[in-house]
Amino acid sequence: MLNVIFCSFFLMAFLNACYQLCLGQTDIFEKITLSMFEAASTGFNISIGLTGMLCLWLGLLKVGEKSGLTNLLAKALRPLFRKIMPEIPENHPALGSIVMNMAANILGLDNAATPMGLKAMNELQELNKDKQKASNAQILFMVINASAVTLIPINILMYRQMLGSVNPTAVFVPILLATSVSTLVGFFAVAFVQRLNIFNRVVLSYLLGFVAIVSLMAYYFLNMAPEVRLEYSGLFANLILFSFVIGFILSGIIKKINVYETFIDGAKEGFDIAVKIIPYLVSMLCAIAVLRSSGVLDVFVNWITNVLTHFGANTDFVPALPTALMKPLSGSGARAMMIETLTHYGADSFEGFVASVMQGSTETTFYVLAVYFGAVKISKTGAAVPCALMADLAGLVAAVVFSYMFF
Repeated sequence: MLNVIFCSFFLMAFLNACYQLCLGQTDIFEKITLSMFEAASTGFNISIGLTGMLCLWLGLLKVGEKSGLTNLLAKALRPLFRKIMPEIPENHPALGSIVMNMAANILGLDNAATPMGLKAMNELQELNKDKQKASNAQILFMVINASAVTLIPINILMYRQMLGSVNPTAVFVPILLATSVSTLVGFFAVAFVQRLNIFNRVVLSYLLGFVAIVSLMAYYFLNMAPEVRLEYSGLFANLILFSFVIGFILSGIIKKINVYETFIDGAKEGFDIAVKIIPYLVSMLCAIAVLRSSGVLDVFVNWITNVLTHFGANTDFVPALPTALMKPLSGSGARAMMIETLTHYGADSFEGFVASVMQGSTETTFYVLAVYFGAVKISKTGAAVPCALMADLAGLVAAVVFSYMFF
């Protein structure tokens, strides 16, 4: 699947560039070449920049593992994982890493979530019999990460505030609802493909609990005064994050382990993983860059506009589509698209509102796929990409629907 995606992006970019050249755009190949070089540099810089966070969080996770804290945290979700990931043995350390990754994703803490997710993928790879092909557990884990349920979209709220929005937190509830739809669709898609029995008491209990938590969180923040909502969202997320750090250290002290030496051992693993990621990330970012600079994405947006206009549908949300189209491909690209929309149309415009909700509704699927599967050298991703893209589509459609409802 990765091979097909990689080659398709370059071929589509080449064909469209040839068409643009025939129309007189003589600098099109120069633009594509420069964007490809820039993407290669960006991919390397991202990997190097990620090294520090990987060392920090994998060092803390190593302390948590030796102290037994991660196993304690995993117990809360163990009954669920027994049903949806039956291939993971009971008390395996992968469960603790998965739990911590999901907790960080829910709080919108990407820098913390990625190292934990990479550790989980490496631990799942140890259980994988076919090292070239993704296991069922790895596919489900990747899709859940790609759908990225986020209760507190701190970064989006901050960008809206910086760009002059009168009510930057107006998108909070629509994002919460849209990302929940994305996660549920991704989970059900994988469950269908893998024939998981989700209609049992255990799984249904967790699903209903998830819906209840999302509803309570939305109700709590909706009842706050708009001027303090952003401040308390950030405070809550960072308090939880640092509490995890203190919890790991205290657990090591209580268990009388050498916290510093254990941290160093885990940090070394983080450096090794960061180096492994570089070629996979560079390859995917280069493919995305040539697709964008060749104008293929613009063609797709214009086509959608014409189709919607033909059927008499409302096209007010179409200017926000570049964010939606870029989101599965590049997090920084989608963020740039969102900021451009907010700047051009206004932070409190409908177009800016939709772009903000789209930005928070899904994750960068191909980035997650390249990083997570690249870290364990998996080339056969199975149903991961189709299921993740289905979750993305559901999240983006939900983003448009909820934007019309709430704006």
